[in-house]
Amino acid sequence: MSAATGTPTMDRKWVTQCALSRICGVCARPLGRPIAFVGTDEEIGRNAFHLAPMHVACASTVVDATTRVVTTAGFEFVRPAKEDVDRRPRFEPNSLL
Repeated sequence: MSAATGTPTMDRKWVTQCALSRICGVCARPLGRPIAFVGTDEEIGRNAFHLAPMHVACASTVVDATTRVVTTAGFEFVRPAKEDVDRRPRFEPNSLL
C-alpha cells in the first residue's frame, strides 16, 4: 500500500520502511494491535505475506475477492536470502488472532 495513493503496492522500499518503522502500509500512521495483513490463500497457508502490515480498518478498505485479512499481535520481517526462490521481502505473523 502507499500512503500517497492508498492503493496496493509491493514496492520493496515502501514495504521495508513500513516494517522497520512499524507504520501502516495504507495510512502511514503508527501500528498498534491487532495488526492486519491482506493476502491470498497461498500466502495465508505459507504464513508469509508480501503487502505491508496495516490497521484492521485500513485492511478492510483494500481486501478483494482474491484476498483475505489475517490479524496478529506481532510479526517478523524477513528479507530474502540469495537462495530463496521468492526474492520479495515478506512478513511472518507470529501470533495469529
